[in-house]
Amino acid sequence: MGMLCDFDEVIRKRLLIDGDGAGDDRRINVLMKSFTKWCHSSFSPEEGFSQYQRMVTSLAQCEFSMGKTLLVYDMNLKEMENYEAIYADIEKSITSAHEKIAECKKEIQRAKRIRKNRQEYDALARVIKQHPDRHETLKQLEALDKELQQLSHIKENVEDKLELRKKQFHVLLTTIQELQQTLENDEKTDSDDTQESPMENGD
Repeated sequence: MGMLCDFDEVIRKRLLIDGDGAGDDRRINVLMKSFTKWCHSSFSPEEGFSQYQRMVTSLAQCEFSMGKTLLVYDMNLKEMENYEAIYADIEKSITSAHEKIAECKKEIQRAKRIRKNRQEYDALARVIKQHPDRHETLKQLEALDKELQQLSHIKENVEDKLELRKKQFHVLLTTIQELQQTLENDEKTDSDDTQESPMENGD
């Protein structure tokens, strides 16, 4: 009876594992036929025991095959769990890579802005260097203001001298005209005197 229970358990587990009965189904079928024949046949004790030994051996082979299959099944389950863990790690790595790529893109954009600002700053600095600083500019303005004042004084002096020369020239012209008029008058007077002298001598 115990052997029958063990046999049924082996068959049940085997069917659960193999599904439709691939692989060792032939051995199980042969074992079932031998077991049925053994139960319904009249063997001598020696033949019955010999048949029993063969069935036990076949049953042991089935159990060994079942144990091996269970080990393979457990290994496959562990492999699946391992693959699922690896897949989860890969998914995390991909997500992390996408995040890093996005962050790198942001860093590149920031670097481009910094570079552009630096170039604009350098260009502005070069323009500023081309012009004097405020202190130097004030000094130049003060110097130009002093020079302008000096030129203004020089202009005033020149204008005063020019006005004086104009007055002097006017006086000179007036004097020349007066002198010329005097000379003309004197010449006219001398001419009149000359004409009157012969007339007086005739009288």
